[in-house]
Amino acid sequence: MRTLLLVNTAKPNAVAAAVEVRTLIRQHATLLADLPADSATLPPIAREADLIVVLGGDGTLLSQCRRCIDLPAPLLGVNLGRLGFLAEFDLEAFKDQAATLLTTKDLPTHPLTALRVEVFTGRQKTPRFSDIAINDAAITAGPPFRMIALSLSIDHQKGPTLLGDGVIVSTSLGSTAYNLSAGGPILSPRVNALAITPIAAHSLSFRPVVVPADSRIEIRVERANAVPGDGVGGGTTLVLDGQSTTTIAAGDRVLLTRHALAVRLVQNTKSDYWARLISKLNWATTPRLNG
Repeated sequence: MRTLLLVNTAKPNAVAAAVEVRTLIRQHATLLADLPADSATLPPIAREADLIVVLGGDGTLLSQCRRCIDLPAPLLGVNLGRLGFLAEFDLEAFKDQAATLLTTKDLPTHPLTALRVEVFTGRQKTPRFSDIAINDAAITAGPPFRMIALSLSIDHQKGPTLLGDGVIVSTSLGSTAYNLSAGGPILSPRVNALAITPIAAHSLSFRPVVVPADSRIEIRVERANAVPGDGVGGGTTLVLDGQSTTTIAAGDRVLLTRHALAVRLVQNTKSDYWARLISKLNWATTPRLNG
């Protein structure tokens, strides 16, 4: 099987693990290319890959999902970071299953819903900014950290106006990231939905809401924070997956729709989602009692 290897060279343990992983790939498959995860571009030969192995943490895997969304091969994440919630394999699990993972054409995978995120200024019909989000799209108040105002509409139906520190729109995959920290719901990755979660809403009754993944969500910026001395832009910022950002100002519209493409991640059949929730995020852990 033709395999592309992407390594986070900023992590010494990933560089060290790459030695063993390369050996395993050459033993069971064909090493198509071996690149740093932060390489500027992928070579044309990457389109011929049957499998993309990513060495790093969840952030590394997320960034490679973003850049490889138009490639046909699934991605297999080997966690060499801290949490390892998105990357389902650690090095030992990969080594244990390498013979199967590197020789099986139809590995078990699950698709990741991606969002197409566009920013329009005023009534302009051409976006001034366009990118994708795999985990989440968040609008954050930014400096000088005053309350901002955002008007929401879903499928052209007018929704509420949010006063607070911002809003998060997360995919099922991203529901355990920023969305969870902000009090949003955990969505099973098998649920084809999006969670809309306010950040520090100035209201006791503004609760998160879950909508279908193919919903058209438009967020109009009614009030934003401006950086002192900047009469055009603002401190208020749109953040995609914690990796892509653009400042937004009052009058801008942020449009979120389902991306036409989806990324596939290889599943670790010797683990499961709920076990990872319990072991890595301490989901529903009971209090420890003394005596």
